[in-house]
Amino acid sequence: MAAPPASAAPRSPPPPPPLAAGDGPDRPAEKSGTACEDRSAESLDRLLPPVGAGRSPRKRTTSQCKSEPPLLRTSKRTIYTAGRPPWYNEHGTQSKEAFAIGLGGGSASGKTTVARMIIEALDVPWVVLLSMDSFYKVLTKQQQEQAAHNNFNFDHPDAFDFDLIVSTLKKLKQGKSVKVPIYDFTTHSRKKDWKTLYGANVIIFEGIMAFADKTLLELLDMKIFVDTDSDIRLVRRLRRDISERGRDIEGVIKQYNKFVKPAFDQYIQPTMRVADIVVPRGSGNTVAIDLIVQHVHSQLEERKLRWDMAALASAHQCHPLPRTLSVLKSTPQVRGMHTIIRDKETSRDEFIFYSKRLMRLLIEHALSFLPFQDCVVQTPQGQDYAGKCYAGKQITGVSILRAGETMEPALRAVCKDVRIGTILIQTNQLTGEPELHYLRLPKDISDDHVILMDCTVSTGAAAMMAVRVLLDHDVPEDKIFLLSLLMAEMGVHSVAYAFPRVRIITTAVDKRVNDLFRIIPGIGNFGDRYFGTDAVPDGSDEEEVASTS
Repeated sequence: MAAPPASAAPRSPPPPPPLAAGDGPDRPAEKSGTACEDRSAESLDRLLPPVGAGRSPRKRTTSQCKSEPPLLRTSKRTIYTAGRPPWYNEHGTQSKEAFAIGLGGGSASGKTTVARMIIEALDVPWVVLLSMDSFYKVLTKQQQEQAAHNNFNFDHPDAFDFDLIVSTLKKLKQGKSVKVPIYDFTTHSRKKDWKTLYGANVIIFEGIMAFADKTLLELLDMKIFVDTDSDIRLVRRLRRDISERGRDIEGVIKQYNKFVKPAFDQYIQPTMRVADIVVPRGSGNTVAIDLIVQHVHSQLEERKLRWDMAALASAHQCHPLPRTLSVLKSTPQVRGMHTIIRDKETSRDEFIFYSKRLMRLLIEHALSFLPFQDCVVQTPQGQDYAGKCYAGKQITGVSILRAGETMEPALRAVCKDVRIGTILIQTNQLTGEPELHYLRLPKDISDDHVILMDCTVSTGAAAMMAVRVLLDHDVPEDKIFLLSLLMAEMGVHSVAYAFPRVRIITTAVDKRVNDLFRIIPGIGNFGDRYFGTDAVPDGSDEEEVASTS
């Protein structure tokens, strides 16, 4: 999309929110600034224009966990994916490549803030924000010494690992999982742990050198240059480094003149000519951001990733529950236990006791779906007995933290020598999308039957990401069993639609999910009730520690 610079005046601005940080890595902080320097930072605030233009933050709906974003969001806009993760189409194969947006511009130009505004205005699930700051090269010992004395140029193309950037972006566009390095700016080195991301409908890649590599440019479907006045960018750097990093004005200006400004003039500003859209005034130009959002919506619609929420809701109501679902028979005993654990007046001890009983019944019911073969054994009386033996290699349990781990004792009680793994999925607070934060799986599970455990499944977002993790470890889809004490119909349909060969097993299915994606009538916050932790402030049934479903 080629367009002239959008320069319409912004709407009436609200009081300025916190400014976006600059792009360069944190230098080692010096001694705390003096009171005079603090006053200098405050006075610099008056020089900055308002950021944004009256957009109220979009309230994110969530499902069973505060940190888990819903797969489906309630809004006036249509939604994209209809319960199926973006890496699959209706045939279970990779659909269209993700739409990749590149955000370039000078240091402290407001790229991160513009990215946030685009994400909020898009209002679509499965958005990945990839920052160029994660891909600084590992420095040599000599370079680290230079960096410690502010003599290393982090604003030069050679400071970035473009090969890793290109390979990472290619995989994300193809819907594959990637490992993104976590850069420690205080030590100028990569941390031992890497962050795992999965493919999305929209990828936003931002960085000062976002347009400095030809191969990288070819991967970007839309290129946006955030053009902010140099004086404003300098004031932002001064404010940030004085108030947050304890540095003096003289040092900041010296570094700016030595590295930042020359790099902008030589490497960054010339890339403006390759941009499809130039956004003057950065995040203050909401007219330009609206145009960008409209174009992205039209591109997603052309790629046939757009579904209407009303149509999806109707589909959930009209379509029968999938054949891959098995619900424990609702005997008087089972219904009685549900009555106890659903009762808000039930004590914690009783809640734990009857939950454990239901878990045991659920696990035993699930084992009946494992493959068994005929076998003959000899009884102590010397007689043959024609029986059944488990025909698989190994049974592995994987719990989605935190509530899923409460089902582990029941699994261990009925499966001798079962192996246990854990998955922690939490939200990226900037994009609102689930990310894999911790993974511990037994080795060589590709031939195992895997019992994936989570106590409640509302939208199914976390459960689907957990299934995707197992698929990435070569576990066949038909060897995955998703177990949950309680599920919503929406979650059942979403998981079954995304993974039609995964067996779904539960003790009950509730029909409704409210506007906040909580199961109705539901069971409340299972983790809080089981572990005795405090409920979230609004009294919802969401968990704060980790995503369930």
